[in-house]
This record gives sequence, C-alpha cells and structure tokens, in this order.
Amino acid sequence: MSQGFFGLDLAPLRNSQQFRRLYVAGFISMLGSQATYVAVPFQLRKLTHSTLAVGSIGLVELAPLVIFGLYGGVLADRISRRRLIIAMEFVVMVSTALLFANALFAHPVTWILYLDAAIVAGASSLQTPSISAMNQVLVAPSLQRSASILGNVSSTTASIVGPALGGLAAVAFGPGSVYLANLVTFAISLYLLSRLHASPERTDVTESVMESMSEGVRYAKSRPDIVGTYIIDLLAMILAFPVVMLPFVAVRFHESYALSLLYCGLPFGALVATLTSRWTRHVHRYGRAIVVAAALWGLGIAAFGASSLLWLVLAGLVIAGGADAISGVFRNTMWNESIPPDVRGRMAGIEMISYSLGPTAGQFRAGVMAAWTSLRFSLTFGGLACTGSVAVVGAALPSLWRFDARSDAHVAEVRALREAEGT
Repeated sequence: MSQGFFGLDLAPLRNSQQFRRLYVAGFISMLGSQATYVAVPFQLRKLTHSTLAVGSIGLVELAPLVIFGLYGGVLADRISRRRLIIAMEFVVMVSTALLFANALFAHPVTWILYLDAAIVAGASSLQTPSISAMNQVLVAPSLQRSASILGNVSSTTASIVGPALGGLAAVAFGPGSVYLANLVTFAISLYLLSRLHASPERTDVTESVMESMSEGVRYAKSRPDIVGTYIIDLLAMILAFPVVMLPFVAVRFHESYALSLLYCGLPFGALVATLTSRWTRHVHRYGRAIVVAAALWGLGIAAFGASSLLWLVLAGLVIAGGADAISGVFRNTMWNESIPPDVRGRMAGIEMISYSLGPTAGQFRAGVMAAWTSLRFSLTFGGLACTGSVAVVGAALPSLWRFDARSDAHVAEVRALREAEGT
C-alpha cells in the first residue's frame, strides 16, 4: 500500500487481472462518452438556442432509466454479466454512429439527439448494475474502499480529459469530430471487454423476473440506511445538477475556452479530492460523511450559480466536485461492504436509478426553472435547496446517521459470506 498522503492503494489492480481489464475498458469508454456528453448539448444549443430544449434531454432519459435500471439489476443476478456488458457497449456504439451520421448532414435533425439520449440511457441502465456487481466480486472485501477510490480516479480523469477535448473539438471542428473519436474508444473498450473471463449464470433461479425484482425492493426497504444514500443522491442531483446548463453559462465569458474550463471544474475538484482521500480510511461513520459531503455539494453549486467572475464560477464547481467525489467514495464503500453478493446486482440497479435518474431529472428542472425565471436563479436556488434538503434527510434517518462500519451487522455478514465463498 502506498505510504504517502497523496498515495493510492493499487492493490485491487495488482491483485486481479480481471478487475484491471474491466477498469481500463471502463476508463477508455468513459473518456469518449464524456466528450460526447459535451458535444450533444452543445450541438443542441446551436440548433435550438433554447435552455428548455437542452434541459429536455433529461426528460427523454427518465423512462429508460427507471424501466431498464430495475431490469438490469435483475439480469445482473441471473445471466452472464460479461455478455450483458459487451452487448450494451455495442448498442451505445451503434447509437453514437447514428449521431456521427446525423452530424454530417447540412442541417442535422434534433430528434436524433433525443433518440440517442434515450438509447444510451436504456443501454447504460442495463449495463451498469452488472459492472457494479462484477466489481464487488473481483475485489476482496478489505480492498473495497481502495477500489472505490480508484474508480473515482478513473471517472474523474475521464471527466476532465474527455470534456476538455470534446469541448475544444466541438467548438473548433464541430460535434461530428467528437462522435467519430468516441467510436474509436468504443472499439478499444469492446476489445478489452471481450478478454474478460465469462461470468457464470445462475441455474438455481426459480422465481419470475417480477418476483426477483420485488425481492430486491424488499431488501432495500429493510435497509433504511441504504435507502437514505439513494434519497440524498437523488435530491442532490435533482436540485443541483448544473452540467446541462454549462453551455449557457459559458456564453457569459469567452466561449472558445470557457466551455472547456467549465466542464473541467467538477471533475477537477473530484480528482483533487480523490487523490487526497487517504484520510477517509480513518472515517467509519459513512452515513454522516455522505450527508456532510452532499450538503457541501449544494453550497458549491449555489456559489457557482451566484458568481459573475469566471474564477469564482470555477471555484464553486471545484468545491462541489470534490464534495461529490467524497460522497461517492463513502456511498460505494458502504454498498459493497454491507450488501450481500446474491442481491448486489438488483441493488446496483436501484443505485443506478438513484444516481442516474437524479441528473436527468435535474437537467429538466434546471432548464424549466431557467426558462421561467433566470439561469442564475435556477442554479443558485437549486444549490441552496439541496443543502437544506439533505440535512433534513440526515436528521430523519437515524440509522443512516449512526452507520458505523466497525460495528454494523450487515458489514460483518457480507465479510463472512465472502470468506466462506473464498472471494
């Protein structure tokens, strides 16, 4: 294990070749997808000049996220996770090819951008629970926090480099160049995913899909501490998700560089917080850490929305990004340490809905409120509302606030199960 304060524990990558392959494939895929994530709203703003139209991207993603998120969780506990991950990666690649073809038209059509958003939301909802569940079994229980931190490093680095390159390329060469580059990253990730060992399918499942889904929901209801993490993440994203409005904020400044800088703000803060997160190993009350971090996220977004100077806008995003990263470390560690492997896929489906549904709903909320009032009010009000609401949740759910990994019965149960299975 690294000894420096800024050191990362690379043991999960060293100890498991399969985790390493999944990790690298995920990073490459995220790198291209984050660039596309910038290019789509940028292109839509150019075509429509409407905050409501851009915010509506989130609206078309809602149904696929809910429907396929729960179903994806059930599939993750039933069929080959490797096969499902590869299939959905290919679906998103085909959808990106459609975006590229549309960008070649003299007059691109906007409905293809919305169609792509729906397809990507559905495919990701089916894929993500299997990735989360596979990560749990590929990494030893004692290394779950280290794996979570490494996951943050991967996602935040991709979220800095991808949007920076995507924003610059979209402005300089057009969105089509970004979509083409994304196709290349998908080809590389598919090759790496194809080298994963086949994961076994469960042959002892007798209940129907709906019964299996209901079993997962019942388990969630029995864990108000876990449900609290979902609620907090939902509130934080619905009330204070700023990303889709960044192209409009960039207009206040010099767009050629401001857009890329703004897209880098959140992930840069997240990366700094992750690289300096060695202190988190001394924190065992995960629930309290999640509540405090989510409240700080809201304050950072409020500062971002209220500021008129570019450096203050960026500072607000950096603070928010760092808080979100710390919240993510404790959420993922809490989930993987305390949820039994046999329901991990289904719970990952519910988790995916909580952290994906929030941003999509948040995009729509931000767009509608900005259209009805102003962009500044929409962002500032949302941040302050987030801070207040997560504080209420923390007070209303004592089991979340009291959660202590050193004494929690669920953590002890999962460790015993993993030891018995030799994983």
